[in-house]
Amino acid sequence: MVRWRSGTVQAIRRRWHGAVELDVATGDGPLKALAYPALTGEPEPGDRVLLNVGALVMGLGTGGYALVVALPDRLPADPPDDGANRDSGHLVKARYTPLQAIGLGVDEEASPHREVMAAATSLDGMPVVLADLHSALPAIVAAVRFDRPRARIAYVMTDGGALPAWFSRTLDGLRDHLVGTVTTGQAFGGDLEASTVHTGLLAARHVLRADVTVVTQGPGNLGTGTTWGFSGVALGEAVNATGTLGGRPVGSLRISTGDGRPRHRGVSHHSLTAYGKVALLPADLPVPEGLDPHLAVEIDAALAPLAARHRLPRVPVDGLDEALRASPAPLSTMGRKLDQDYAYFLAAAAAGRFAAALI
Repeated sequence: MVRWRSGTVQAIRRRWHGAVELDVATGDGPLKALAYPALTGEPEPGDRVLLNVGALVMGLGTGGYALVVALPDRLPADPPDDGANRDSGHLVKARYTPLQAIGLGVDEEASPHREVMAAATSLDGMPVVLADLHSALPAIVAAVRFDRPRARIAYVMTDGGALPAWFSRTLDGLRDHLVGTVTTGQAFGGDLEASTVHTGLLAARHVLRADVTVVTQGPGNLGTGTTWGFSGVALGEAVNATGTLGGRPVGSLRISTGDGRPRHRGVSHHSLTAYGKVALLPADLPVPEGLDPHLAVEIDAALAPLAARHRLPRVPVDGLDEALRASPAPLSTMGRKLDQDYAYFLAAAAAGRFAAALI
């Protein structure tokens, strides 16, 4: 299950909020590794580190990193509250794994937001943009910011991809453009911690006072190439949560001309499954104007079965190219940059523009 290695930190490569990238010497040669200081302590050159290298050696989606499990010779001190009480929170994330993290839930008894959260029952019509992939987040934010520069944008991160929010360099680049991040389910490391997508959405509205919220999984997407076997299926459940709580679900369509896999070209089967089969409540699914005419015809045909439940507004795209190229966080999906999969980012931006008009 776990492929272990022991190594020695040679150098600090770079760092961003919540994460440190390292050069580590091991018996297999040099490796690029990633540590989360909140879990392991702050690594320094010369430290011995224990690594999990399984996904790295198999070529899976960890961003090309070995992951630091511990600094066994220099363990970090316990938090100031040694656990004798629950004043610092008892919400456990990544539960019953060796690195389970304990934090303060936004709605638990010790939270300063307990009273607000206990009274919160509705999103008050707040637009919520929902996307399959984490890579849609900066494009959505860029479009909202372009049309409504003063809008308060929150991010609710689900646990289908990376569990630590610190893994995301996208989030690091967006920190000055979001009012906060809420990590939900087993995900952790946000500005606020929530047990469910429902409480995460309510926290975004009533604690962070967001005008609009974006919901995606963290970086990475688990998929098996089958109809139901992908972590983004939870996107449909997030539509249901938004509608149930009195929000306005706006679905970002996953559209691609750059993906080499037939099931993701045009409208991805991920969008068709999540919105067409899992989402039981209606949503707006914005379609960008100005696409290649052949692609537009293909998209219309693919989306036609969804029109019985969802609305399919057309969104003008004037100015969105400027917004995307000025994105405060890099635009990249599956290694493809903006001009390599332009339709993907344009569709996400169209969803952001539509949501901005609802604020």
